[in-house]
Amino acid sequence: MTDDLASEMYKEIILDYYRHPRNYGVLPHPDIVSHDVNTSCGDEITMQVLVKDGRIGNIRFSGRGCAISQASASMLTEFALGKSLEEVAKFNKESMLGLINIPISCMRLKCALLGLKVLKLGILQFIGEKVEVEDEG
Repeated sequence: MTDDLASEMYKEIILDYYRHPRNYGVLPHPDIVSHDVNTSCGDEITMQVLVKDGRIGNIRFSGRGCAISQASASMLTEFALGKSLEEVAKFNKESMLGLINIPISCMRLKCALLGLKVLKLGILQFIGEKVEVEDEG
């Protein structure tokens, strides 16, 4: 497969996640609720998590913004479902960019990482760790 063909395929995947987001909506009685806004562009994400036995038993996100921010949040919810809170809290910028799997420009990096920032912040607050979520953009 050529690089151009692969790039187009991954762009189509991003658009599919944007047009048909997975795990979009609201959870009744979530254990974790976290929200943030990318002030440089106005994208916003809210993550809601139901914790079961130290794992993400259910997860939903809501928000508005560009295709990258919304698609990456959707992809992240699929990845995180069923994982331990500690495992998701250790997920980093490189892991998230690998999950998205398309080149992200410097201008769009904060968009791509907003969902991760929001989810990690909520998890770290829930488990009582000192909250120092770096702004990886």
